[in-house]
Amino acid sequence: MQVSPKKYSVAVCLSAIFGILGINHFYLGRWLHGLFDVCLTVTGFFLVITKYSIVGWIVLGLDWIHSIIITILLLIGAYKDGNGHIVCYPGQEIDKENNRSYYGKKQ
Repeated sequence: MQVSPKKYSVAVCLSAIFGILGINHFYLGRWLHGLFDVCLTVTGFFLVITKYSIVGWIVLGLDWIHSIIITILLLIGAYKDGNGHIVCYPGQEIDKENNRSYYGKKQ
């Protein structure tokens, strides 16, 4: 397990502000995930403005819940970038031998 070179604060802010659009996934190098998020948002908005508005709101709601989950995973330091490296929060350490992460000094 390795530490991602991507900035934690940028990833969390992008996820919290633009999470429904998937901008954070593009920043972290998860292109397919980002593309899926953009398509989900566009589809949801399209359905809302057509006669399938209930289905559109459900799609947007699911996308919003997904964005909250990703933001929480980023906040607790459990989310990986496109290369499989953990996006660490400040002070988070990685134990490469046991494949674990922890906060503070290793015991």
